Amino acid sequence: MKSMTGYGKATITRENRELTVELKTVNHRFLDVSTKIPRAFIFCEDVIRNGLARGLSRGHVDVFLSYTLVGETDKKVTVDVALAKGYVEAAHKLSLSFPELHHDFNISALMRSADVINVEQTEDDADELRDMVAAAVDEAVRNLNVMREKEGNLLRDNLLKKIDLFEQLLNKVKEYAPTVALDYRDKLRARVTEALGDIQLDEGKLMNEVCFFADKCCIDEEITRLASHIIHARQMLSSDEPVGRKLDFLVQEFNRETNTICSKSSDLQLTDVALQMKNEIEKIREQIQNLE
Repeated sequence: MKSMTGYGKATITRENRELTVELKTVNHRFLDVSTKIPRAFIFCEDVIRNGLARGLSRGHVDVFLSYTLVGETDKKVTVDVALAKGYVEAAHKLSLSFPELHHDFNISALMRSADVINVEQTEDDADELRDMVAAAVDEAVRNLNVMREKEGNLLRDNLLKKIDLFEQLLNKVKEYAPTVALDYRDKLRARVTEALGDIQLDEGKLMNEVCFFADKCCIDEEITRLASHIIHARQMLSSDEPVGRKLDFLVQEFNRETNTICSKSSDLQLTDVALQMKNEIEKIREQIQNLE
């Protein structure tokens, strides 16, 4: 299980070339890639995206790429002899036209003349660069996933504790639920008896009213479904596969059943426990948002 927050870096060095890829990931519903790379590497974007897709299922990924030449470079110095000859001839003509001026045009001055000396970078092999990018991305993803897995295991432990607490609250609901109808019967009997005074209470009508109330406030189905959801959530959390999105859907069902319990409840104790359950659901939902 992995978190969607992490950082990974890899550097590949071959001959006099050094290429570094850095990855930073945060939560996102899908795999969303943002590349911040030199223009010379735009042709490698498909290599980057394919490498990320092999190691990540979703999340926003910022990709940073840097490339430098180290040690001896393969730059080449060229001389435009024809242009240099033109400069020399022009200098000679000027010296004839202005004999009173000192003639100090030498080799150093000639080399500083515009475009006489050119430094060219030997063009890099595109296939070699693509191979370096692919290797760097793969290694960066591996390093990223080591961190994400560590964070994911911490999240798993935290979620399991929250689910344990939710189950404890659900067990309290199970304890309170059967007494709700009985408490209603006793309170209704007391109110009716007080209102009727010496008139005899019709037990049949009283029981009909109690049965109607018990049916209306029955939460057995909601309790059963929530118990099943708890088992399912634990099974998901024991998996090494990406389950963040599935868990998010499951937590929506947790919330739906708990809302129904709240709406059916007329008992203060039961309502209070159900509200605590809703609070734990929100905590669980917040944690799940960061799971892959």
